[in-house]
Amino acid sequence: MKFCEKVKEARTKAGLKQDELAKAIGVSLRTISNYEAGTRYPKKRETYYKIAEILKVDVNYLLTDDEEFLLNAESKYGSKGARQAKELMAEVTGLFAGGELADEDLDEMMKGIQEAYWIAKEKNKKYTPKKYRK
Repeated sequence: MKFCEKVKEARTKAGLKQDELAKAIGVSLRTISNYEAGTRYPKKRETYYKIAEILKVDVNYLLTDDEEFLLNAESKYGSKGARQAKELMAEVTGLFAGGELADEDLDEMMKGIQEAYWIAKEKNKKYTPKKYRK
């Protein structure tokens, strides 16, 4: 289950409307709507904790490996790194579409690709001129 589905399900179980959840965590109604549509994710880790607290769920329930990967990419490398990570995940997911691999094998493959991404980022950082480093 994806983050968007988990938020919507937990919100409805908690008996909250989108605007009530938005007010409780300090974001706009549009933001909650985007979270539930799957077009946007919280930028800060604290937002995940606020959502989990209000909806009375474990924060680990909200975070799948993919969301954790994107969140880490953004915290380490900024918005450009997060965008690259999201593009990588979209391309890799396209490779698996219609395949015959078991879900466990797909998960392991995705974890391997994510690990390769982190290694490449660290290597590239070593060769990036100091004036371009963050």
